[in-house]
Amino acid sequence: MTMERYIRIIAGTFVLASLALGTWVNHNWYWFTAFVGANLLQSGFTKWCLMEDILRKAGVGVARPSS
Repeated sequence: MTMERYIRIIAGTFVLASLALGTWVNHNWYWFTAFVGANLLQSGFTKWCLMEDILRKAGVGVARPSS
């Protein structure tokens, strides 16, 4: 799976989870939804994404030697 697909899956999960938490737990969770949206917007302009850096450091998307 590509890095871009991981980013989209994680962002979508964060948005849906924070919307559910905002609806059923506390309305302040909507701020997290706004935070994710703002990060997606800035990454579109700057081509830098914090989640991409985190995933890269975790070893996602790094080629592994074949056995």
